[in-house]
Amino acid sequence: MTSDLGARPAAPAAAPEESLKIVPARHPLTWIAALVVAVLVAMAGHALATNRAFDWPTFARYVFQKSVLEAVGLTLELTFFGVIAGFLLGTVLALMRISRNPLLRAVSWTYTWVFRSVPLILQLLFWYNLAILYNEISFGIPFGPSFVSFDTMSLIPPFLAAGLGLGLHQAAYAGEIVRAGFLSVDAGQREAAAALGIPTGRQFRRIVLPQAMRTIVPTAANEIIGMVKGTSVVYVMALPELFYQVQVIYTRSGRVIPLLLVATAWYLALTTVLSVIQFYVERYYARGALRTLAPTPLQRLRAGWRRA
Repeated sequence: MTSDLGARPAAPAAAPEESLKIVPARHPLTWIAALVVAVLVAMAGHALATNRAFDWPTFARYVFQKSVLEAVGLTLELTFFGVIAGFLLGTVLALMRISRNPLLRAVSWTYTWVFRSVPLILQLLFWYNLAILYNEISFGIPFGPSFVSFDTMSLIPPFLAAGLGLGLHQAAYAGEIVRAGFLSVDAGQREAAAALGIPTGRQFRRIVLPQAMRTIVPTAANEIIGMVKGTSVVYVMALPELFYQVQVIYTRSGRVIPLLLVATAWYLALTTVLSVIQFYVERYYARGALRTLAPTPLQRLRAGWRRA
């Protein structure tokens, strides 16, 4: 015989799925914020389209003018010169800063301290007026006789002075960016690679650098974009880069606002291209860290087209 005294009561029957009331989460503040932003965007667009002070016909006449295009080209040349020189020297400074030699560390720290403390415009003016300090530059034995000498004004023209000023200034920031990237790699990986007998150069190329680039690229891209806009400071040297050329044109024509819009449009275009390049470079170096890479804009467009 069996007893039902110790038996547990039967569980109530599960409610059918149709009887469950699903209440979606409500986010009224999000919708209110979206509405406010939409109204502000509409107001801004309306102002751009209807305010005659923007003078869009004048903007269209000058945006692709030959002198403006040449100024854009000079802006790109200065950016390229400053970025290459800055990051090459910055990498050397970073290696010096993490070196075991106290003299190398001290020199690297001092360089970074000085060039981050002095405003860029002052550095450019120092290089532009270098001939006041040194009439000629000589090459020879240190503290001994010189073999070759050059006149400072002919050796360092305004473009080279601007490029050196931008590059040396950028190196102080690039060195810290590169150093942070190197320090972000776990030291245990280098120790394990050394224990396996992997050569030092291969350790750097195959283990340290790919991981460090994930830290370096986002900040370095910001610095490069900042360099594009920072080239406008060389107007003090009368170099016809984008901002200086726009100033020359609106001083003659009196069309200040549309010419400023021309400069704005070109800076937006240049920084947009750099931002797209940054996205793909970050995506490339994220291959070893993420299981699923972020979709590219083209992949998102294809996915949206398929869902539609």
